[in-house]
Amino acid sequence: MPVFNQALENYVRSTFAVEDEALATIRREIPRRGLPEITVRPEEGRFLQFLVAASGARQAVEIGTLGGYSGTWIARGLPPEGRLVTLEKEPSYAAVAQEHFKLAGVAEKVDLRVGDAHELLPKLAPEGPFDFVFIDAEKDGYPAYLDWAETNLAPGGILAAHNAFRHGAVVEPANQETSVQITRSFNQRLATDFLSTIFPAGDGTAIAVMRARS
Repeated sequence: MPVFNQALENYVRSTFAVEDEALATIRREIPRRGLPEITVRPEEGRFLQFLVAASGARQAVEIGTLGGYSGTWIARGLPPEGRLVTLEKEPSYAAVAQEHFKLAGVAEKVDLRVGDAHELLPKLAPEGPFDFVFIDAEKDGYPAYLDWAETNLAPGGILAAHNAFRHGAVVEPANQETSVQITRSFNQRLATDFLSTIFPAGDGTAIAVMRARS
């Protein structure tokens, strides 16, 4: 019988994902600066950091920077010589994120590029292969981002994608919204074609391991 609930989520957060002053400030500043409150939760951020560190990733890509909160967790999981390339379509969001990366002490590891990810990713490909890719952008773009990741992740590389549950809508048969159907298809593709699962904290983070190419 499942027992995970809000109290246990708070326990995980307070035990394993305690924010330092920089992270707490970044999360607080995101809505205050007019950015949408759609960033990952602390326990989700810690999970991203864990994945990056455990996999030994040196080159990471984030699709959807927002205010730099998730990017800070990712950058902190990289070794000193590691690099995170993070892509943000909205220039005003990118400006806020750049400030936050400096505040968190990770700016030297982060290469923030402004523009439409669908246009930036093909230009980024020659700089790969990459060890870690995190997708947290518009949901309709997830299939194309997965295509790119499948081609540009190194064997054994990790893909992570936020909002795998769509706030519970993926298990509501009556919900046939386009973005929900896309998320269902995205999750099924991961389940079928990759060694994958969903980390069930927050709104769910789908994760997959890139197999060696034949």
